[in-house]
Amino acid sequence: MSLIIKGLHHVSAITAKAPENFKFYTEILGLRLIKKTVNQDDISVYHLFYGDEQGNPGTELTFFEIPNSGHNRNGNNSISALSLRVPNDAALTYWEERFTEYHVEHGTITVLGDRQTLSFRDFEGQRFLLVSDEFNKGVAGGKPWGKSPVPAQYGIVGLGPAHLTVDTADLTAVILEELLGFRRKNTYPSPVAGQPDVIVFETGEGGSGAEVHLEERNDLEPEHLGRGGVHHVAFRVDNEAELKQWIERVGTLRLPNSGFVDRFYFRSLYFREPNGILFELATDGPGFATDEPMEHLGESLALPPFLESKREQIEAYLKPLDTRQ
Repeated sequence: MSLIIKGLHHVSAITAKAPENFKFYTEILGLRLIKKTVNQDDISVYHLFYGDEQGNPGTELTFFEIPNSGHNRNGNNSISALSLRVPNDAALTYWEERFTEYHVEHGTITVLGDRQTLSFRDFEGQRFLLVSDEFNKGVAGGKPWGKSPVPAQYGIVGLGPAHLTVDTADLTAVILEELLGFRRKNTYPSPVAGQPDVIVFETGEGGSGAEVHLEERNDLEPEHLGRGGVHHVAFRVDNEAELKQWIERVGTLRLPNSGFVDRFYFRSLYFREPNGILFELATDGPGFATDEPMEHLGESLALPPFLESKREQIEAYLKPLDTRQ
C-alpha cells in the first residue's frame, strides 16, 4: 500500500493571552472552540483548538498560551503565514468590510498564485491570508459552525496553504517531494523583488487544503519564535497503521524525530526538516468528540485520560477561562 499525505491536518501557533485569543477567533473570525485543554508537553499552559462545526481534520487552528512569551521576530526558516479558506470571492468582500468594522489590520483583495486572497493579522500580529475557494478543486472544506456570528455563506471552511519561508528551498523541497510525496504544482512571483519564485506543492486530492507554498529568501535573519508566530504544521495521515509506516520511513532517513506520540484526539509523529521547521504527521481520528458530546465541545477543560489524575493540580495553576459560546 502506498503512503499518501491527505492534506493539512492542523497548524499550531503561540499566543500570550488566551482570553483575548478566544474572543478574536470565535467572535471576529467566527470559528468554533472545539477543545479547551492543556499543552501535553507543558501542562501549565492552555492549548486551544478552533475549527469547523465538528472539528474536522483540515480545519483545525490551535494555540499554545505562553503568557510571558515575547513578540515573534519574523524571519527565515519559519512558517511565515497561515491561510484560511472561505467559500468564494464574494466572501472576501464581506471579510474586508468586517475587518474594517472591527479594526483588524488587513490588506486589500489581491491575486496570489491563482486565487484571490485577503491578508490580515490578529491582535498579536499573527500573519494570515484568507483564500477564496471560488475555483478550487481538491480536498473538501468543512462546515462553518451553526452558532457562528459570521453568516454561513461567508464562513471559514478550513485551512488553506501553509507558507514556508526558508533560506535554502531545495532542502525543504527534497523532504516535501521525496519523503512526503508532495508534487510541484506551479510557481508564482515572490512578493519581494529580486527573490526566486514561490513554489507551490500539493498532495493527495490537491487544492488549497493540501498545499504548501515554499518561498526562498536570502535577505532575512532566522525567525525567533514568540507570540504571533507559528510553532508547527501538521499533515493528515489516514490512521494509526499508516502513521507507524511513516515512522519507519522517516527513520530510514535518520531524521531526528519524536517516534509515536499519543495525543488522545489523534496520534502523531514530529520531525524537523533540514531548514529547522517542525513538521507533524497526525491521524484523522479518533477526533474531538471522544471525551465530550459534539454539542458541548470546548465548554469545559478536557484532559486526556493520562492527565486526568493531575486535574486538581492543573486547574489550580491555570487562570479560569470562560469559553461558553
